Amino acid sequence: MEIIDYKEEYASSFYNLNIEWLRTFFYVEPYDEEVLSNPNKYIIDKGGYIFFAKLNDEIVGTVALMLMSEPNVYELTKMAVSPNHRGHKIGQKLMQHCIDFAQKNNFDKLVLYSNTVLENAIYIYRKYGFVEIPVEENCPYERCNIKMELKTKLP
Repeated sequence: MEIIDYKEEYASSFYNLNIEWLRTFFYVEPYDEEVLSNPNKYIIDKGGYIFFAKLNDEIVGTVALMLMSEPNVYELTKMAVSPNHRGHKIGQKLMQHCIDFAQKNNFDKLVLYSNTVLENAIYIYRKYGFVEIPVEENCPYERCNIKMELKTKLP
């Protein structure tokens, strides 16, 4: 498996992987639909990044780093792995790639929004050093009930 950068040809994989994940575990919110349908507009063109897990010429996972309003802070978001490839630590490899990328590029921190019903995901976030912080009142996701951050700037 290799982790590759976003290319326009993978936009449909980004959309499809995330929509499938959302429908499996929650539901698709209007904000999700808008961002997933326009990854260049909402992520890439605003200084963000999208990565893909590629296995034997197949895109099997994805994750995005979306620049937040706070300078040098990125939201770790839109992580999804295809149903046939879950349970093989692909999500953890994507997360480690994002953490390494954030450190290499001197980001201050990564932030993520999640839901405590995703116990395995929360466990993995904690394992990688994310700590819980308060969720702001104007959180962009209705399903969010936990916010976490990881300080990534190396001393």
